[in-house]
Amino acid sequence: MDDGRISQDVGRGPGQSILIPALAHAISRRTLAPGYIHLGVSKEIVPTLCDFGIDPDPLIHEAGLDPRLFEDGTSVVAFTALARLYTLCVARTRCPHFGLLVGQRATILSLDLIGRLMQHSETVSGALDSLVSNLSVQDRVVVASLTVADDVAMLTYAAYQPDGASAEHITEAALAVSVNAMRTLCGAEWRPTEVLLSRTAPADTGSYRRHFRAPVRFNQEGATLVFPAKDLKRKVAGADPLLRGMLEEQIRRLRGNAASEFPDDIRRLLRTRIMKRRCSASDMADLLAMHRRTLSRRLRDSGSGYRTIANEIRFEIARQLLADTDVPLGEIAAALGYSEASAFTRAFRRWSGRTPTAWRSNGRPG
Repeated sequence: MDDGRISQDVGRGPGQSILIPALAHAISRRTLAPGYIHLGVSKEIVPTLCDFGIDPDPLIHEAGLDPRLFEDGTSVVAFTALARLYTLCVARTRCPHFGLLVGQRATILSLDLIGRLMQHSETVSGALDSLVSNLSVQDRVVVASLTVADDVAMLTYAAYQPDGASAEHITEAALAVSVNAMRTLCGAEWRPTEVLLSRTAPADTGSYRRHFRAPVRFNQEGATLVFPAKDLKRKVAGADPLLRGMLEEQIRRLRGNAASEFPDDIRRLLRTRIMKRRCSASDMADLLAMHRRTLSRRLRDSGSGYRTIANEIRFEIARQLLADTDVPLGEIAAALGYSEASAFTRAFRRWSGRTPTAWRSNGRPG
């Protein structure tokens, strides 16, 4: 074909075909650099601001972005700029759940190639595995993890950038669109068992209850959808194995394996595991099917060290929980693997020059 599109016959009659422009578009994409993200769900910031009667362009400019980027969900932006935009939007709208409103407008197709791959996965389990395994293709800021224990499944999102400003709004948007995606895969009546949010409770929680249709618990250690594990076995209606194979191939091409991104890959893995105690250098090496010495050498060649990265992640999580929640210091210490709150206090003072109590009382420094 001379128009650059991919055409593939998929169970159609002679002369009929399905054009997959998203796949053709993917060919020209490159692996994202750490700290960058496809707009994706955040493309919905524009119509959400319009719902408030606010012209989005001045706020987008103030955040250091070009409004034209928001015409395409595959536009790549720096997390720091997107975080500034969310902060400005919350301040201008005076809406503490702005991220929720953005996410609830989005659909499974807002997840671009990953959303399409989810739609063509055989089961819900396969769809969520595709999301967790491939999110870094489109997002080097937020990391997802899926945990199954007995009859309970938990889909968790976390931001892992050094400046976690507005992380709660971005992860809330991710949770909101994930519920929409699950309703696409399982039916419009699907609902989680409960939703956990790592932020203080707003005065009005009605918007959360209406969208999630489930109990919402605030001041939690992570942003999580909790649902019955049996839902993972559900078949995805209309899934096409041929399209799935095409999508998987394109995503494989995008994943890349640039050595300069290895430290960022370790940060992503640590962000999902450091609060589950499965985070030693040996654990990470086993997970990556390499010797521990190989892991250390690759990090050293990139100018990083495992212990340094692990402490950076602990500091990021601690700052987020101190700034956005009322979780007691003892619980934060335990979540980060410290046997005593005093050990956590000493580590936090070493990282920041301030005690956790002073950080929480005075707010995040500018």
